[in-house]
Amino acid sequence: MLSFLPVLLLNAFLACVCASSDYHERLLLRPLPQSTLLASFNFRSNESSTAIEQQNFRYFPRSFAQILEHAHTKELHLRFSVGRWDAESWGQRPWYGAREGGTGVELWAWIEAQNEEEAFSRWLTLVNSLSGLFCASLNFIDATKTVRPVMSFDPEGDHTNSSNLHLLHGNLPHEVVCTENLTPFLKLLPCKGKAGISSLLDGHKLFDASFQTMAVDVRPVCDSNDGGCSLQMEQSVDMVLDIARSKRPRDNPIPRALPIGEIECDTSKPYDAEDTCYPLDKKVEPAWKLTELFGRPLKGACPLTEEMGDEGESLCINTPPEREIQVNTTGQYSEARTALDTLRCYKLPVGADFDLVLPEQKMTTGLVRAQPQLFAARSVNGHGQERGSVQAVIRNPSKDAVEFVYLESLPWFMKPYLHTLRAHVDSLTENPVKETYYRPAVDRQRGTHLELRMIIPAASTLILTYDFEKAILRYTEYPPDANRGFDAPPAVIRILSPYLSTDKKGIYLRTTPLLLPLPTPDFSMPYNVIILTSTVMALGFGNIFNLLVRRFVGMDEVSALGAGGIKGILAAKLGRLKALLGKA
Repeated sequence: MLSFLPVLLLNAFLACVCASSDYHERLLLRPLPQSTLLASFNFRSNESSTAIEQQNFRYFPRSFAQILEHAHTKELHLRFSVGRWDAESWGQRPWYGAREGGTGVELWAWIEAQNEEEAFSRWLTLVNSLSGLFCASLNFIDATKTVRPVMSFDPEGDHTNSSNLHLLHGNLPHEVVCTENLTPFLKLLPCKGKAGISSLLDGHKLFDASFQTMAVDVRPVCDSNDGGCSLQMEQSVDMVLDIARSKRPRDNPIPRALPIGEIECDTSKPYDAEDTCYPLDKKVEPAWKLTELFGRPLKGACPLTEEMGDEGESLCINTPPEREIQVNTTGQYSEARTALDTLRCYKLPVGADFDLVLPEQKMTTGLVRAQPQLFAARSVNGHGQERGSVQAVIRNPSKDAVEFVYLESLPWFMKPYLHTLRAHVDSLTENPVKETYYRPAVDRQRGTHLELRMIIPAASTLILTYDFEKAILRYTEYPPDANRGFDAPPAVIRILSPYLSTDKKGIYLRTTPLLLPLPTPDFSMPYNVIILTSTVMALGFGNIFNLLVRRFVGMDEVSALGAGGIKGILAAKLGRLKALLGKA
């Protein structure tokens, strides 16, 4: 089995490497249990404030800088996420959860403005501009999906020269993240996915992963020595790949079962037969290579890292010393080992493909996983179309008490009753809630904003519950898939103490979103009403039209006019024919 470097040491190592470079990129591969692999891509670019004021962009994307300048945004954090991080099996989140977002799209930013109205106006400008840049539905983040957190987020940048900063947060849990969001993400990079570790990012593999998140973080960074400031942009991609599923060839997009003769079965089972197969556990690490997992080779190093004199390594894999690793490349590369030989890093060649090959091998070293400080789960309880309740179960497996902030951003049609809020811990007699911030919803104007600062004792479980009422929507407010339900954003949990992160990013985790069923009308009734109304109108109009236009005569008048029955019609036609022949 495999061991991995703690995320704390990795963050400090990355900070030391990238401090002297205007552009740096790194890929960390960390094997996980159940034949899965975590791939963490990190891209960091710096542009001096002087260069940005002179519109001289080299490493920082011009399009993004102009959006931030137009919207007066000083710091921004954008997340695109799909799937769920399995903390029970995979352990601590990458980057301590600071680069992870809720399912769908999540955005928060610090905007400079004189008052809240001006800040919200610039917020709308920001989300509409980002919507066009990333081909996403960020323009749907309006007042009903925007909150102003007071305890959940702290700025990561140096805002010494900024004043009147307003924090706004919004999310779209129903947003479907797909390839059209990945393409603009890659275009923001200096090498744009043509070289460097970004050349491995393929939409077919990324969105086939069990869990993936794309993060964009922009913040000002100032040097305390010379006083110079720069605008730093950090882009991250974290994905959990199923090794067996990722090795599937491209000509087999739909997983198909292999013939039973090609499957390795455990014949020692008493119920083994010709038509049954029990999977054989080899107790070995599966074989894989980068080309198989990502469907393409790594196109060497990005030339910009060489121009800046970056001597650091761009690809690292977290394995024990006994793990055998082979390198396939025609260029020059170097290998370095750090942290008790558990982290192997490679300096990529320029202009040559690079591939790592890990053969199948039986490991003697047990897998060591960093345990998260908290586990969280949230669900909707109750039945019926009028009321319900929400239950959040937060478990602390550590030996220390944990203080955290719990943020709920609920849609306006989900109205909680604050007097029903209960936080219960078996081993604690006093109330675990230390501070509460609550801003109630206003119909069709804003959602519910709830923040709680709580403390959970060591080795305890906290159960948070509250009741809510479901509102009745207008006919035009239902989406096309109304019977599917409505998505409620996931809760955001920020750990305050014990604080283990060495930077300003913080420690976060997010629950899964909620799927809320609302009273839904029968949308076939409007069709039936339209059809019935049209039928009645057609019958009524036809009868009235006949009464107004048709000429009514008596039966005796018909005989006198010589137009009675078939005989009269034939006589009239013969008369017209004789008249024509007489003229001829």
